[in-house]
Amino acid sequence: MKKREFIKTSGLGLLGLISSPAWLNSCTTNSAGRLRTAHIGVGNMGAEDLKAISSHPKVDVVALCDVDANNLAAAKELHPNAKIYADYRTMMSEMTDEIDAVVVSTPDHTHAPASMLAMENNKPVYCQKPLTHYVHESRAMNKMAQEKGLITQMGIQVHSFYDYKLATLLIQSGIIGKVHTVHAWSPKSWGYNGGEPEGEDPVPENLDWNLWLGTSAERPYKEGYYHPGNWRKLVDYGCGTLGDMGVHIFDSPYNALKLDVPRTIKNECREPDGFGYPENNTVTYEFPGTDFTTESLKWIWYDGPGMPPAQEDLIIPGELAETNQTEEEESMEDKISLDANVAAEGQLPEQGAMFIGTEGRLLLPHFMQLPKKIVNGEYVDISSEIEAISKEQGLGEPIRNYDTEGPKHYHQFVDACLGQGETTAPFAYAAKLTETILLGVIAGRFPNETLHWNAENARFAEEKANQYLAGDYRKF
Repeated sequence: MKKREFIKTSGLGLLGLISSPAWLNSCTTNSAGRLRTAHIGVGNMGAEDLKAISSHPKVDVVALCDVDANNLAAAKELHPNAKIYADYRTMMSEMTDEIDAVVVSTPDHTHAPASMLAMENNKPVYCQKPLTHYVHESRAMNKMAQEKGLITQMGIQVHSFYDYKLATLLIQSGIIGKVHTVHAWSPKSWGYNGGEPEGEDPVPENLDWNLWLGTSAERPYKEGYYHPGNWRKLVDYGCGTLGDMGVHIFDSPYNALKLDVPRTIKNECREPDGFGYPENNTVTYEFPGTDFTTESLKWIWYDGPGMPPAQEDLIIPGELAETNQTEEEESMEDKISLDANVAAEGQLPEQGAMFIGTEGRLLLPHFMQLPKKIVNGEYVDISSEIEAISKEQGLGEPIRNYDTEGPKHYHQFVDACLGQGETTAPFAYAAKLTETILLGVIAGRFPNETLHWNAENARFAEEKANQYLAGDYRKF
């Protein structure tokens, strides 16, 4: 499908990002009052999603789909009654009447094609972050979810953690006044500065390469470059570090400040090569003001080895903030690690965000650590404010256990599908957050140049950038 056709059939022309309607609260389940789930992508993060969703006592896993037979075999051992598929289109065709909800945990480039097909079949969808690979896909997914009144949730599980909810409430209470700047950072590197590999390797017997490519352009298989983990580094399949860690770390400041999409974007990075994302990016956004910000908001994102650079806004009481990372390439284990990596006293957290307000700063480490207020270079005790807000909002006590806290975001989706409560990261929210992320990714195509975004008509003022808003869908 060509870009023009995708935009037309998705109704994207002048589509705005609207909020969830009040009637978006129900889901059709089977007569037993249980939720029958189908899972598209069951390896790596998909395996974690499957584990978390299936841990809900009212979930029955009925279908498993993956292009890698090894992933399927491992998932089938855990759910022997589930039917297995390599092609999600076949699964939806054969089992649509036996499926109540769909979980999409594929590489980024397949998020939208798989999710859209599920929603076309009136299925609620839990989709991993970032919501999509292209801006226009995010808007299309939000539009369809709204029109069909479907329960949806994006996979940003820390959204439901105590510290992130607390930080949101503290900022909205005015604890540091109006916010004028946000710094956010991750030293992880889902970039690749080498060129496209030459030649090709035999496709492993366990992998259906055509189905892995999906709607993306045909390309020869090369061992170690694509499946199973390195696709995040590559332009055709992932969204770099910004799309991986950025979604998590952007989430709380974005939510707390009630931001819309930015007006301008600039990415300071190397020149693009069309294959891999830059290993280091510094992305500056300018947002329209909200009730919780000054007239406008400046947001700076830093990623890659050595980030963030030392600067005044990031000085921690007791010590000048030093670069926490070396220039060495991280291992795959480090990149996907869920270890909170608590910083030593006087050291800037490895990953996190800093709100700069008219009445001080608020440091929010990533993740499972309390936010800290800084005024005039010193920490300020905010324990009474935390206690009051926690009590008023019923937050309870912080629990520092990812194994018990992680599933809450997933269970929230299941409960909503069963008519109990609502999701907190529906596509109405996730589409805007993802659009913001993807605009920064596109800006990497034009290093050091400020791009101007018109949210109403979903186009850049710089015409040359608009070609990257949607992709050409290959028939496969």
